[in-house]
Amino acid sequence: MSDPTPDTPTADSAPVLPPRRTGSRRTAWIAAGVVAVLAAGGVATALALNNGADEAAAAGSGESGPTVVRLGTTDIAQPHWEILKELAAKEGIDLELVGFSEYTQPNPALADGEIDLNAFQHILYLADHNNSTGDDLQPIGSTLIVPLPLYSEKHDSVEQFTKGEQVAIPNDSTNQARALFVLESAGLVAFTGDPKVPTPDDVDTAASTVVVRPVEASQTAGLIGDPDIAGVVVNNNFATDAGFDLDDYVYADDPSSAGAQPYINVIAARPDDVDNPVYQRIVELYHDPKVLESVVESSGGTAVIVEGYDQARLQQVLTETEQNLQSAG
Repeated sequence: MSDPTPDTPTADSAPVLPPRRTGSRRTAWIAAGVVAVLAAGGVATALALNNGADEAAAAGSGESGPTVVRLGTTDIAQPHWEILKELAAKEGIDLELVGFSEYTQPNPALADGEIDLNAFQHILYLADHNNSTGDDLQPIGSTLIVPLPLYSEKHDSVEQFTKGEQVAIPNDSTNQARALFVLESAGLVAFTGDPKVPTPDDVDTAASTVVVRPVEASQTAGLIGDPDIAGVVVNNNFATDAGFDLDDYVYADDPSSAGAQPYINVIAARPDDVDNPVYQRIVELYHDPKVLESVVESSGGTAVIVEGYDQARLQQVLTETEQNLQSAG
C-alpha cells in the first residue's frame, strides 16, 4: 500500500532523498534507483538468488513444501506481479495472484488461510491490524517505501519558511505522525519530549518555525494555492490525482530514518509460515532486478526499494510499532 501505504537499505547505505530536484529528472531518477539497488547487491545478490533457488526447488519437490503459492494484493494490475510470477514458474513455483479491491480484505484472507502471502501494506498498517484483531501476521520480506513529500508554491527550500507560517498535514492516524516526523526532519517543527507516535499536541510551538494545520488527507493537495498555507504534506496518490509534478517537492523524508521505518511495505505471512523456504524464495525473487525495475517505473520514480532489512529486523520494527500504537492509544 503506497500511502496508507504504501518501503529500505541499511541506515549506512540507504538512498537519502535530496531536499529538492529541479528540471526533468523522472527518467534519471528511475534509472538511478534501479542502479543503486543493483550496485548494492552486486555478485552477492546473484549468489543469494541462486542459492535460494536451490533451496526452494528442494522444498517445492518435497511433500512438506507447497508448489502453489497464493499471494494477495490490492494492485494486481501492476506489471511487476506478472514478472514475479514468470520468475517463480521457472523454478517450479506456481504463484497464483489474488486481487482485492479494499485494503481491509487481504489480512483477514491471510489469517483465514484463503491465501498464503499478501503484499499490499506497510508495517504500521499491519501493526494496527494485529492490535485490532489479535492476529499475529508477520513480515517475511520488504518491498518498497514511498517517501512523503512537503510541497510549496511559496518556497523553494525549507530554509525559506518563516516563523508562524502554516503547513497542512493529513489528520488521519496513519499519516499524521509521519507528516510530523517529516517536518521535524526538515527542521520546521520541534517536539516536547520524544513522542513515538507524535500528534499536533506534541509540537513545541515556541521552538518550531511553522504551525501545523491538520486536515483530511484528501484535502491537502487542494490547499497548495491557499494564501494562508505555506506548504502541504501530501500523500503520493493525492499528489498524483491533483496533477502535481512529483519531482517538484521542497523536502521528503529519508527512507532510512526511524520515523519512516513503520512505512516500509512488506510481504506478510502467517506466523507458522515465516520460515517456509518457498515463501522466502518468493521474497528473493521480488528483489530480482527485472521486478525492481518494473516496480520503480510503475511508481513514476517515487518508490524506493527497501534492501538491508532481514526478516528478524522487520519483525522487530513490527513489534515496536505495535507497542507504540498501544501506548499512544
